[in-house]
Amino acid sequence: MSGRNDVPPSTIGVELAEEGVYVEYEDDRRAFYNGVPEKVYGTVRCRPGKDVHVLVTDPTETEGVLVYVNDLKTDDEILESTGVGRVLLDPDEEEELFPGVTVRADGYAVEVEADPEEARGRVFVFEEDELGERSFELFAESEA
Repeated sequence: MSGRNDVPPSTIGVELAEEGVYVEYEDDRRAFYNGVPEKVYGTVRCRPGKDVHVLVTDPTETEGVLVYVNDLKTDDEILESTGVGRVLLDPDEEEELFPGVTVRADGYAVEVEADPEEARGRVFVFEEDELGERSFELFAESEA
């Protein structure tokens, strides 16, 4: 895909608020994912060409791990200094990010499937680009 590599995530701070989701990187910077996430049962399909970030919280919902999917813009060193992970998928490739959370590349679209009970936390997917952002919280398909 490029000269970029998979990068394992570290645990980062998470704050769930009415207005959205805050994450605190290992370098003490904070990012904000705006808006109340849309509930999705089973699988969310993100639009091709969008930046896709997957956040899985711990049971306390104060910490979590954040992984960028197919991000080719961010240098490995930046990801490593912030605690954010990255996974690179070829078209039609699938990978289990964490127990209960699977990502797959369907052409240029990214699909994320999750079972939060197996993941032992809440699972959020953020899709964004310079034109806007959408956020989702995944629930087990059996809960629908």
